[in-house]
Parts: sequence; C-alpha cells; structure tokens
Amino acid sequence: MTKNLFSGVEDDIKSLKEQLSYHNEQYYTHDNPQISDAEYDALFRKLLELEKAFPQLVTADSPTQKVGAKTLKEFKQVAHKNRLYSLDNATSDGALLSFENKIKRFLKLPEDIQIEYVCELKIDGIAIALTYENKKLIQGATRGDGKTGEDITENLKTVKSIPNEVDIDFIETRGEIFMPYSVFEKLNQERQTANQPLFANPRNAAGGSLRQLDSDITRKRSLEAFIYTGIIPENSPLKINTHQQMLQTLKELGFNTNPNHRKVNNIQEVITYCNEWETKRHSLPYATDGVVVKVNDLKMQKDLGFTSHSPRWAIAYKYPEETAETTLLDIEINVSRTGALNPTAVLEPVRLAGSTVSRASLHNFDEIERLDVRIGDRVLVKKAAEIIPKVIKVVDTDKRPADREKFIIPDTCPFCGSNTFKKDGEVAFYCSNSESCINQIKERLYYWVSKDAMDIDGVGVSLIEQMVEKKLIESPVDLYRLTYEDIATLDRTGDKSIKNILNAIEKSKSQPFSRVLTSLGIPYVGKETALLIIDSFNDIESLKNASIEELSSIDGIGEKIAQSVKLFFTSQKNIELINKLSELGIHLKENRQTESSYTKILNGKTFVLTGTLSSMGRTDAAEKIKALGGKVTSSVSKNTDFVVAGDKAGSKLSKAQDLGIKVLSENEFVKLLQDAIEQGEQ
Repeated sequence: MTKNLFSGVEDDIKSLKEQLSYHNEQYYTHDNPQISDAEYDALFRKLLELEKAFPQLVTADSPTQKVGAKTLKEFKQVAHKNRLYSLDNATSDGALLSFENKIKRFLKLPEDIQIEYVCELKIDGIAIALTYENKKLIQGATRGDGKTGEDITENLKTVKSIPNEVDIDFIETRGEIFMPYSVFEKLNQERQTANQPLFANPRNAAGGSLRQLDSDITRKRSLEAFIYTGIIPENSPLKINTHQQMLQTLKELGFNTNPNHRKVNNIQEVITYCNEWETKRHSLPYATDGVVVKVNDLKMQKDLGFTSHSPRWAIAYKYPEETAETTLLDIEINVSRTGALNPTAVLEPVRLAGSTVSRASLHNFDEIERLDVRIGDRVLVKKAAEIIPKVIKVVDTDKRPADREKFIIPDTCPFCGSNTFKKDGEVAFYCSNSESCINQIKERLYYWVSKDAMDIDGVGVSLIEQMVEKKLIESPVDLYRLTYEDIATLDRTGDKSIKNILNAIEKSKSQPFSRVLTSLGIPYVGKETALLIIDSFNDIESLKNASIEELSSIDGIGEKIAQSVKLFFTSQKNIELINKLSELGIHLKENRQTESSYTKILNGKTFVLTGTLSSMGRTDAAEKIKALGGKVTSSVSKNTDFVVAGDKAGSKLSKAQDLGIKVLSENEFVKLLQDAIEQGEQ
C-alpha cells in the first residue's frame, strides 16, 4: 500500500513538473502564456507542497529549482554573471503579513520591530539584464532560465530609454522592457491593415519585438524600459546602503526608473500602497499586474539571501484578474483538424485588460451546459493570462426571458453536414467525415505549413483557404505538386511571390524527420513528443511497426499517446500519405551521421534515474545516456538494465532491489559513462 501511495505521489509530481515546464517555456521563451498567473501559481504551490512533504522526490530539473525556460536558437546564448531569480507571489493582505513574519523568523528579529520596504509597480513586460563595462553597454540579454539568456544587445540598443553609455566603470542592471498601450494599439492597427496576425497584448508584442533578428524592426516598435536594480562591485566608489538609494543612483546615471515607487516604514504601509494602486494603475499608459515589495536595507537583503527559486527579501503582490460584463450575441462552431467541434462565444465588444474583446472561448459543450449559457445572456468574461478571453459566468439568470432557448449541440457538422458523434471517455463531439470535411482539410493544411511543423514561409491561412476552395490541394502531397500556373490563379500572387512560395515549399522537403512527424497531426503528438519518439524510433518504418508496449516504454510517452500513434498507422489512407511523401523526397528518417563514433556503445541498455545527482542534473544524465545509444525510461521493470541512484533515491531504488536489477551509485554511473566513451574512441 505504501509503495502504491508513493508511486501515486511520484506521478502527481511528474505531471505537475511537465505542466509547469510547458507553461514556463510558453511564457518565457515564446511570450505566449496559455494560463493565467493565478492558475500557474496554484500549480506551482501544489508542486512545492508535494516536494516539501516528499523531499526525496525533489530533482534538479524541477521548476521549483529553476526560473524560466530554455532560450531560442536564433540568438546566441550568454551566461548571466549574476543569476536572475523569480519572485514568490502574494495575493492577499494575509500573505504579505506572512512574508514579513518569515523575514523576522529567519533573522530572529523581535515581532514588534518595524521593517522598511520599497514598493514598486510590477511592470507586465520582458525581463532584461544589462551589463556596462568601461562605461559602455557591452551586453543586453533576456532572462532565459535565470542562468542563461539570449544575447539581444543590438536590439536593446535601439530602445531610447536604455543608455548606451553611463558614468560608471562597471554595473549590471535589471529591468523590464514594455510596450505602451498607445504603441500597441497603433501596431495592431497596422498589422490588421496588412492582413497580419494581431498581437494578443502589450507584453506579447514587446516580446515579439525584442526577438527580431533585424534590430531596425525593434527600433520602429518604440519599446521602453524601466530599470529597477543594479549590481556593482564591492570596491565601487558608490556607497549604496538601501534599495531606495540604488533607485536614486540609477536615475542619476541616466536610467529610466519608474516614478511611482515608494519607500514605506512598515508592512501596513505596504498594504496601503497595494490597495491604492489596484484601481489607480488603470490610468497608467502601460500594463501593470501587481506590486513588487522589497526590503529596503541592502545588508538585510544580503543576510536573508535566496532560496533555490527566489529572494527571501522580496515578493510580488498580484492583483486579481480583471473581468468585464457583456452580452453573448452568438455561439459559433469551428471544426479542428482532428474533427473536434469547438464552440466560440461571439460577444458585444467590451474593453478588458487593455484591449477590446469580441470573441471568447467556451472551451467545450460540457462547459456550455455547466454554465447554462444561452444566446442573449449577459455574461462575465475574463482573460486567462490577459490573452485568451473566456466566459466564466452568466449574470442575472433570474432576469432571463422565459423563452430564451438552451443551446443545442449540433448533430451535423456546420461545414460539411455530416453527422457528429462523441468518443467514449471524451467531452468533445466530432465530425464523422474526417476525409472530406472541407474545414478539417483546411485545418490540417494550416497545421502542416505552420511554424511548429514544416514552417513553409509565405504559405498562410489565406493562401491555403484559396487553394482548397479552388480544389488545387486536399492533402500535403498536393502542396508539393503545385505548379507556377496553379499558384498564379490565386489572389495577390505576382511573379516574385509565386517563385518565393514554390521555393519555400521545395525547401521544406529538407526539414528533419521530427518536424515531419509533428506535421502529420497524430493526436497528442506535438513537436516535443515527436522528439521523444524519434530518440527511440528514428525512421518511419520502425515507428510504423512499433508495438504499444514499445511506445509506452519511452520516457514521457504514456499509453494514451502510444495508442494514438499505433492507431494512426493502422489507417490505409495514412500509409498511402506516408508512401507518397517518401516518393516526394520528404525526410522520413532522422539523419544522425554527425554523431560521434561511440554513439552505440550503450545501445540496447535501458536506464532509470532516481534521486538527486550532485555532479549533473537528471536531464543532463539522460542526454548523456541517449548520446551513447542508451534509453532512459521513467519506471523500473524487468527490462531495465541499470538504475542510477542519486541522493534521496525513492521507491524506484526499492523496486530495483526487489527485481535484482543492477543499481549504480553516482560515482559508478560517471565511471560507466567515461568507460563507454573511452571504449568508443579506441
């Protein structure tokens, strides 16, 4: 019973880590948050609680042990000399009081002592680190994972509020890049006129602007920056004892600091400041989502230090999400590439969190039923992560007219008229015409050409729609058979654009197998899952013949995904598609010729990692095993060859001992890797 319970906790922790890592990457790397801060914080707290109760399950790759996500590949990666930490969050007066109590307990201060704080508005922007040497800006970087960021120096030099020179030999500063509301609205108007996708909010727009490879584009976006702290050498002539003095010094050096910060004498004045700015912040020309509270005394900050995740001397007070009331005008149904019917609320336009909202998610038909939302109702809308509007409540149902009808789930597809059905164990309804439904065809093709899939530049939604409507294409295969004359029949296509389109389509043939596997649209197989799969099955033939058991044994691939992959390859139509793609020269095998000569030394050996490894993270260890041809799985079975047991190893170690599987200490594991490399190099 104890083992089963422990195993359940491990599964919960693994699930939470995967969710948080995904949302970290969406937020920090892609500026594309999928959930609200409150929802993220709830997941994070749950993981913290489980790790506190089961410290033996804490691993170096846990989101509680690091900040942010991986950097993009378009920019050079740079190591931060001083780590950029995240902040713990408070959402109530009680949480602020608890924050101060922790400080007093940690420093063993009397309960009645008053602590000075500095309150600063929390700017909803992109965190940056600036380094000045010999008075010149030598490096500007994004936060990245807190230890390593992206070098965006040239882009940051175009931001007018960031000085390129300061009157100090050396300083590192931290700040936030943001886009003012007026600039954001103008930019979206221009993009709408040019038939380009709109940015969801100012933070999203600022992130996209910073990551332009052409710094001239960044310059035209009129970004601004607030700098909120600096790090100076101990032998610096500047003598700064408080955070308030630091802000004043930064201002004197020419940095743009937020004018609305305030030094306060105690935690009650902190609460007053937070309450004051909850509504007052809406009059500002830029987005804020809370208040950052910092201990003013720098020596006290140093004594408090840091946890693995955040400073003990600072906290972010988060304001509750904004909501708005409006009228539901209609419920539209879209059909996805998988055939799922997705309902969307059409709303009377309403201002919410800095933008006008006219459409919102209803999630699924169960949600419509749960909310009992009907066309004509007054509804409450919020923005998840200030990006995705969704209906959360019907207002004043007691005032609803008696003849207002309930929403009826369509029994036919709105695009092709085919019958709809519900799959066992799912809440979604599906169009039964998976082969000929025109919207499913379009959606599958949109996905094929998208950035995360085959990344065919210049072939967007408008062109795909025209091609399908004119019956030029029905599948990806048809895309590669298009001629100059075919494309010339489409609107807004001149000689140069036609040649560019054909070149982009041809170029996509060289995309790696991992992208092709992603593009096939197998349910539950996105780009990350595709990479996991090709580590074990690096060509389409071996994958096609893999059993559910073999697929399930891949670390990170559950039975649901394994069944989906297996089901995909039982379809004769899918097999025909793959054969035609092969004939066209599409890569259906991962090219690993560049790997070193010893990559197969651990071929066929299966490892399970448990506990904390002091010399490397478990992710690093897994990568080393895979680089040597081995396989890493998450669970111990009779097929496991080695269990690597680090500090505080848990139930996997016990199971390995019960099954008589070879257990390696960290030192033995490191020696095994070294021996494998040496053997391969001989």
